[in-house]
Amino acid sequence: MARGGHGLARVAVVVRAGAAPLWWSGAVAAGAGVLPPGLTGRRIGVSAGAALFLIALAVVALVRRKRYIALAGGAARAGKYDVLQDRAVTVRNWRRGHRWWLLLAFAVALGGSFALPATGGMLLAGAGAGLRLKAAWLGRREQAGQTLLWVRVDWLDRRGGGPAGKAVKGLRATGVAAGDATPGGSRRRTAALV
Repeated sequence: MARGGHGLARVAVVVRAGAAPLWWSGAVAAGAGVLPPGLTGRRIGVSAGAALFLIALAVVALVRRKRYIALAGGAARAGKYDVLQDRAVTVRNWRRGHRWWLLLAFAVALGGSFALPATGGMLLAGAGAGLRLKAAWLGRREQAGQTLLWVRVDWLDRRGGGPAGKAVKGLRATGVAAGDATPGGSRRRTAALV
């Protein structure tokens, strides 16, 4: 590749960035949501919430897998002048871009507890767990291929997400030692100095 490389963000990190905020806001909303009995009663609300948790987990974990597989199969080697974005920057960009959506989802989940206790919170938590599973699936693919997958930052949407969106024309690949995140997008632990 010629001079003038691109900023690259880890695909698994972008996917995983929303997992913790969705999980924790969902857990808090579900916990607070069981306090009022709601219109249906706690037992029905929690049962419906458990079903929605499982549905959200499965849908979020499985959606767009074919697109990720196709993009990963055609990944080009990262160029000499490409800049690998830190994990913390990728996560911060995603969370800043989605903060109002996360706040609105939390408020709706909490408000919905007066009708169906804990249901909205469990739905949010299921979406967070699904993102975590999708990132883990990407990590297993990365380990199997001994490559890390990266997406151009300028191809992400304006909120810092969408690593398999329509604007993404292809992925880049590096060795597993590149960057500061492990396969799957978790923080790379540095060895303790002796």
